[in-house]
Amino acid sequence: MTSNNPSLRPWRDIDRRKSRQIMVGDVPVGGDAPITVQTMTNTLTSDAKATIDQIRRCEDAGVDIIRVSCPDVESTAALKEIVRASNVPIVADIHFHYKRGIEAAEAGAACLRINPGNIGSAARVKEVIDAAKSNGCAIRIGVNAGSLEKDLLEKYGEPCPEALVESALDHIKILQDHDFHEFKVAVKASDVFLAVAAYSQLADAVDCPLHLGITEAGGLIGGTVKSSIGMGNLLWAGIGDTIRVSLSAEPEEEVRVGYEMLKALGLRTRGVRVVSCPSCARQGFDVIRTVQTLEERLQHIRTPLSLSVLGCVVNGPGEARETDIGITGGGKGKHMVYLSGVTDHHVADDDMVDHIVKLVEAKAAEIEAGISEAA
Repeated sequence: MTSNNPSLRPWRDIDRRKSRQIMVGDVPVGGDAPITVQTMTNTLTSDAKATIDQIRRCEDAGVDIIRVSCPDVESTAALKEIVRASNVPIVADIHFHYKRGIEAAEAGAACLRINPGNIGSAARVKEVIDAAKSNGCAIRIGVNAGSLEKDLLEKYGEPCPEALVESALDHIKILQDHDFHEFKVAVKASDVFLAVAAYSQLADAVDCPLHLGITEAGGLIGGTVKSSIGMGNLLWAGIGDTIRVSLSAEPEEEVRVGYEMLKALGLRTRGVRVVSCPSCARQGFDVIRTVQTLEERLQHIRTPLSLSVLGCVVNGPGEARETDIGITGGGKGKHMVYLSGVTDHHVADDDMVDHIVKLVEAKAAEIEAGISEAA
């Protein structure tokens, strides 16, 4: 059984929450659309070239939607060039100044990330909503446990699921009162339990798409673990229409972690899914270094396929039967290669990595040719 023909086992099924669908530029979010992967640039948005270069790296990693900060007029002035150069929809991150929201919508942003209650009077909120309507711009309501409204903190005493959900519902009402419905919502927290509880409650209360995230999750390893626990729980429960993994790491790393999370749950397939052992004294080659090298060299592969890399024959043949390409460590520097789960040939230590890369590239090309022919 290969990754290109997955079995439909009942214990693997995820029943996604039924949300209505909105459009972020030309990317559908919610409904039956694939769960999208997002990230955010960390360059100065006013430096259009640096920002575009970073967006390119994220596009290469597979990002679907990307967010940029627009804290000042210099940023929104550069936004038009950035939007024009980007191959994916741009979300403008607006916090307090309503004019930045209007400028971003007019510059071509596909979505505004705002808290309607934070950008001034009802008249100013209406101006931003009108600008979004006029420019076909969606809105993301971004509620965060670290910046809850003072009245909610006084009411509940601390950030809690009920406070986050109430904040979200209050902001949703502002948009709906202005007959604006192209919105998605996030209720983020750095505490995994708080975020999961808030999203679970909100999922029952509204039908709009939900943007998942564990905010301020930490560095690459710690943040990946926290995000996987929190977002993984929600995604497994069918909650979530678009995700952003928040890491103190380069944006393209957030994209890669996001895809790995979705791939692990069978919710998206992109690139090579590597099955590899932790290595032990039985290994016939250096599994750790081999996997690290292969992951780096196969980042350019976008076609979904699977590769097993196991150091010995204890579990190797069994794992190889379930993958498109497999290799298991053998004696005297000769290792068995499996194609479509069947033993095929041996490869020597010195040629192993280059050989596997060529096999994966050839398999990806074969799959893509088959897809084109079928279309």
